[in-house]
Amino acid sequence: MAWLYFVALAIGLGIVGYGGAQSEPILIGIGGLALVVIACAAATREPGRRSLGESETLRQLRELQHSIEQLGEQQALSDDARRVLNRSRERELLQRAIEEDIRAEDWDAALVLVNELAESFGYRADAEAFREKIDEARHETVDRKVREAIADLDQMVAAMRWTDAMAEAGRIGRLYPESHMTEGLRQRVLQARERYKQELERRFLNAAHEGHAEEAMHLIQELDQYLTEAEAEPLKEVARGVIGQARDNLGVRFKLAVQDKQWTVAAELGERIIEEFPNSRMAEEVRSLIDGIRDRAAALR
Repeated sequence: MAWLYFVALAIGLGIVGYGGAQSEPILIGIGGLALVVIACAAATREPGRRSLGESETLRQLRELQHSIEQLGEQQALSDDARRVLNRSRERELLQRAIEEDIRAEDWDAALVLVNELAESFGYRADAEAFREKIDEARHETVDRKVREAIADLDQMVAAMRWTDAMAEAGRIGRLYPESHMTEGLRQRVLQARERYKQELERRFLNAAHEGHAEEAMHLIQELDQYLTEAEAEPLKEVARGVIGQARDNLGVRFKLAVQDKQWTVAAELGERIIEEFPNSRMAEEVRSLIDGIRDRAAALR
């Protein structure tokens, strides 16, 4: 049995001498474990099976020594050396992280990991393939978002929300300056506004020419929001004629409603005259009658 203790002592001393400052505590612990294994093997060996027990113990010692040597070699490696040994696993983890960043549309974070894949691990072909994938995904995503934003802008234009549309056109341009689809969006809104203004003017002139005073009045009121003083000047004479005709038509309808004792209709027409032509003589006449007309209209309800 003495030779077993000698072997254990030799292994223990070899372990202590082999380990550096960083690995010494771990290796000494394993050396202690080796001594325990040897002692247990010697204590449990049967006298009749001495040779067999010694052979089994030696086999276990050799396996343990081999494991200790491997651990010592790994402990002696630098961080960079261990990274080289584990590069396949780290490559897989990096690729998975890059794919997740692409799905999350976090392009900058994905590119940082791509540079790590190329510079720290040397997988430049993989890194280049990922850069192309990122560029393609970014381009498709930006195009989709720009198209959606422009669709919203077109809805604002269709609703004649010109102020909102101009603000939205500026916002889209600031968010996606690299997209060719954002070029000239503000000009696009201005052109749509100008086309609508011209269409209003054409409809007003047609209504005035055909004697549709009510329609012409509504159109001139809306058109007034678009015209500058210089643009409105040529239309003033037509507008005065339309206004006069609309006022006279309302006055005639009001008088007929009063004569026919249609008090509800008369009240509505009288209120329109006061609202639309507040400074006219007709409005003064209606004000003197409107309270009585309203009372009679209320009594009919």
